[in-house]
Amino acid sequence: MRLLLLAGSGEARRIAVALAAMPWVDATASLAGATRQPNALAIPTRVGGFGGAAGFRGFLASEKIDAVLDATHPFAARITRRTAEICRDIGLPHAVVLRPEWQPGPGDDWRFIDHEKDAAAFIPPGATVFLGTGVQGLSGFANLRGRRVICRRIDAPDAPFPFAGGEFLVGRPPFSMEDEISLFQRLGVDWLVVKNSGGMPSRSKLDAARALSIKVALLNRPARPDAVILETVEAALHWVGGLA
Repeated sequence: MRLLLLAGSGEARRIAVALAAMPWVDATASLAGATRQPNALAIPTRVGGFGGAAGFRGFLASEKIDAVLDATHPFAARITRRTAEICRDIGLPHAVVLRPEWQPGPGDDWRFIDHEKDAAAFIPPGATVFLGTGVQGLSGFANLRGRRVICRRIDAPDAPFPFAGGEFLVGRPPFSMEDEISLFQRLGVDWLVVKNSGGMPSRSKLDAARALSIKVALLNRPARPDAVILETVEAALHWVGGLA
């Protein structure tokens, strides 16, 4: 069976390791190429887009793909939606790995927002804001002028910050809770803004915010795709096993 793994999440990395040990699965991973030097996966990997919907359809046909497992980031909405639509249209087995969202607990001070621009309604002028949302959608925070805005990114920037009062901070995960506490204290962070990605590895910044009584604005996820949803790596591998 020829399987296409759309990667980009920690779950995808673990799934790739398991697929590499399945002799009956001929698996290929695909990365969008957002990170310049991504860590290698355990199976053959292509990097870069497919050339739109038509290109993706052509790839599935030319490579004789039998099934698609979408383990991209929970906020890769465009890719996930397009994949679901095309696989449904051509009758290709398809599932999406979507880990559960984060939920607030005792000691958390969270606000949920639907769009980047909504953060300004909660964050007062003069505040120091740490953006853990990545660079995609950064322009949506332009109305945070009057605050000190720090955006962490994996790769070194090749252009200046898109609006006044902002700065980039380069760092490659994972980050421990202790790392994040030390960083937030050094920067004097008042507000943390993150996407509600879910998962344990990237939760450390939320745990650090709780420990330091830092307020948090969480971007709500895009609408769930119309597809089979698998919340864990184990469920994903069980789904693959059912295709045999």
